Amino acid sequence: MKSLKNYDPTAIITPYKGKLYSGEWPTLPELFKISLDRVPNNACFTDFEGPGGARNALTYTQVVQKIQGLADWLAVNGVKRGDRIAVTGKNSPEWAVVYFAALFAGATICPLDFALHNEEQENLLATAKPKFLFVDEEKYEYYANKKNDFKVYSLSPKFKDKYAYNLTTDEKPEIEMPELEDTAAILFTSGTTGKPKGVMLSHKNLVSDSFIAQRNMIITKDDVFYALLPVHHAYTMLAVLIETISVGAECVFGKSMAVSRLMKELKEGHITMLLGVPLLFNKLAAGIIKGIKEKGAFVYGIMSFLMNLSYLIKKVFGVNPGKKMFKSVLKKANIYSLRIAICGGGPLAKSVFKFFNSMGINFVQGYGLTETSPILTLNPIEHFKIQSVGSYFVGHMEMKILNPNKDGIGEIAVKGPMVMQGYYQMPEETAKMFTEDGFFKTGDLGWLDKENYLMLSGRVKNMIVTSGGKNVYPEEIEDMFQLESEISQITVQGYIAEGSDVSEELEALVYPDDSLFARLGVAREDKMSDNVVKAEVQEIVNKINRKLLPYQRITRLTILEKPLEMTTTLKVKRNYKK
Repeated sequence: MKSLKNYDPTAIITPYKGKLYSGEWPTLPELFKISLDRVPNNACFTDFEGPGGARNALTYTQVVQKIQGLADWLAVNGVKRGDRIAVTGKNSPEWAVVYFAALFAGATICPLDFALHNEEQENLLATAKPKFLFVDEEKYEYYANKKNDFKVYSLSPKFKDKYAYNLTTDEKPEIEMPELEDTAAILFTSGTTGKPKGVMLSHKNLVSDSFIAQRNMIITKDDVFYALLPVHHAYTMLAVLIETISVGAECVFGKSMAVSRLMKELKEGHITMLLGVPLLFNKLAAGIIKGIKEKGAFVYGIMSFLMNLSYLIKKVFGVNPGKKMFKSVLKKANIYSLRIAICGGGPLAKSVFKFFNSMGINFVQGYGLTETSPILTLNPIEHFKIQSVGSYFVGHMEMKILNPNKDGIGEIAVKGPMVMQGYYQMPEETAKMFTEDGFFKTGDLGWLDKENYLMLSGRVKNMIVTSGGKNVYPEEIEDMFQLESEISQITVQGYIAEGSDVSEELEALVYPDDSLFARLGVAREDKMSDNVVKAEVQEIVNKINRKLLPYQRITRLTILEKPLEMTTTLKVKRNYKK
């Protein structure tokens, strides 16, 4: 394996400068054409939508043919440089072909969250004003039967005449190709009834971030990425789809997180790069640990000892023995082929981070925001820190902490080529996000160590101030519960205790897992069991409280009857305040 020392990820594109691109970076269409020239016969886009769930793979040559064909059709049908094209639907090769075809036609792509209600999507469409909307089977007829200001086409072959792959032309239109500073994508961060924020990301933003991130991680044309999380989200869009294209690798599109399907695609897809969020990795780790415990206390004790030994060897000597030591366990979990797993979208419990590394999988965390394309930090595999979301890319960007307190914690601010162009048609909102010296204010709290590794504390707006003037970050408390399998959801918020009118104490809102009800032999809808369930959850809370500082401890527990609403990247929407 190559070392990161003196590694230059741009070495694969520099021979094409002056041939396929002339700017500081290639645009996304130019980047795709570089990979086409390098690996024309490599598998590019893959799914398991064939007969009986069979594998379907398209090579780079086949994918670019589809992309260019659709781009020509769009141009013939009036799309010009800078026009907007919207796409919404579950992950699929068709989704990705539309995404890149819009860029090959010189347009701007507007990916929409497929899980939004129709009214929310229409609010985004009214803001974006696209010429075309490409939509999944579930919502095609809804839009096709309405009077729209845009034309509606399908990502599904069920509607043959409107199907993206069938839109071709014999004409060869003149297409004004995008330039590096052109807006490549507008990503909407909400679908609310007010004016939505559309984050404008240029070709430079996205391409530079994809290569700068590789300074902390080596990926190659032989890797297989798994697009399991929704690809409309900045995290999957950049760290899976665009990273795949940047090196000529393969992208497998997953449409569902159903366990049976996930296991099949991990195994048959020979996935080497798995990017996920804490909930995904928590469930995966909990499943493996449960299987080991079922073999008895003696076996579990031996395995725990070996995992600790494996982790120690990796940290001290840089050798990763876990893959050989735990081969049978990894194969049973269908993750033996994994080379690297990356967690983003929120801090991960240290125990989960350690677990995967001890099992022989190079497991790291990263951090970023939609407004930063999104990657800002990433743990180098050769020198990762379990408590950190990684180091920022010194020499390629800047990061500083605004107004740090005595512990060095303050708001994280950044400057670099990955920072957005601004919010679409919202100049005043854009200006509020930057300091006078041009740093983007992330809204996240954290601190930097001497080696420029970032430690996250929480969101500025979520911070709770206790009676003693202590700052509490609810995300840190929630992280302590990540391996408590009988708790499906927990969110911590402040509440004003009786007799106080200013200071806050901590309340936990908990939605118990089905496994807790099964263990107790009671039904969730049986109100007679409420006290029993609450007592069991309180025991878990008490256990965690003993590990926390006095001012961090939860003093009120509320059991939820229904789960809190989650985003499509499996994060709880913090709009609850009871």
